[in-house]
Amino acid sequence: MNYVLPPSPIVSLAIQGTDQRFPVRRVYCVGRNYVEHAVEMGFTGREPPFFFLKPADAVLPAAAGAAVDAAYPTLTKNYHHEVELVVAIHKGGKNISAADAPSHIFGYAVGLDMTRRDLQGECKKQGRPWEIGKAVDQSAPIGPITPKTVCGEITSGAIELTVNGKTTQKSDIVKLIWNINEVIEHLSAAWELQPGDIIMTGTPEGVAAVVTGDTMVATCAGLETLTARVV
Repeated sequence: MNYVLPPSPIVSLAIQGTDQRFPVRRVYCVGRNYVEHAVEMGFTGREPPFFFLKPADAVLPAAAGAAVDAAYPTLTKNYHHEVELVVAIHKGGKNISAADAPSHIFGYAVGLDMTRRDLQGECKKQGRPWEIGKAVDQSAPIGPITPKTVCGEITSGAIELTVNGKTTQKSDIVKLIWNINEVIEHLSAAWELQPGDIIMTGTPEGVAAVVTGDTMVATCAGLETLTARVV
């Protein structure tokens, strides 16, 4: 193939216990998927799930036991952390049932959906898309994937984020409004999922701003820890 420009590198995530890597195709995100977070954002109840996307090159892959440096972005004075369970898809499909969803999951990781909250808020007020708040360079630090064959299907487990050693977010995966299988069912009704897609499943309450020099440590359901420094 004779390209006019060199193709961009493939974005990929480490896989626990192997030197193989998981190539990232698309990054789907679920909005307001914990009740307490929905409340702190001004909403209530089991609303129908909604989705937004980040570009694959917003992913900042972390190696096991190593911190990643995430740049503080331009144009914001209110950059928020959102810790999330990440689901990696290895078998595609459309209109996948919740009952069949586990067979499409390769594994899980912990990640951060970093958000220019001030810009997102302004977009909401004006009825504009959120990309400038969400689709930010290096806004998706993600730790190594643990294959489902190793950890089993994750339906519960603690999820927590500390900033400079202080807990800011803490909950349990069982508190997802729409569980992982239901998310896949709804998501695959709107898009045909493909191998390499990842899903950021929502964040619990406690989202807050970080500043340059902060260190975030994210843990979830016994998966590989993610450490990200804001630089």
